[in-house]
Amino acid sequence: MAYDLKPFGKDYFDMTASELFRDFGRQIFSNLPDQKTIKTDINEKEDRYELKAELPGFSKDQIDISYENGMLIISGENNQVNEEKDNEGKVIQKERSYSNVKRMYSLNNIDEDNIEAKFEDGILSVDLPKTENNQRKVIDIK
Repeated sequence: MAYDLKPFGKDYFDMTASELFRDFGRQIFSNLPDQKTIKTDINEKEDRYELKAELPGFSKDQIDISYENGMLIISGENNQVNEEKDNEGKVIQKERSYSNVKRMYSLNNIDEDNIEAKFEDGILSVDLPKTENNQRKVIDIK
């Protein structure tokens, strides 16, 4: 009795080792959550928070930063569609087209009027000074 073993609809017995691992990697990583996230470091100092976020491939005008109700929101929209056409060949692979990222950070007791940000070499730096009243409100829930 013969069995037809074709996981994911492919005949893995006829593939080379490199084709097998490349296809296996695509199967695994295509099912992971979106890898387009903002990688961030936040350091707390005595008088402020310092946030550094990686936004490679974005320009300053493609990034929005806001602070509202104790939440710092960073978002970016990058459209890198290349309109140039190559009359001598065809596109084999196209991965750089559009990316949209958004991340929210809960940071309380921030002096909203003195938040400063700068963007240089794909790194967004945000300085969030703390307010004088750094005590958190404690609510007893019964």
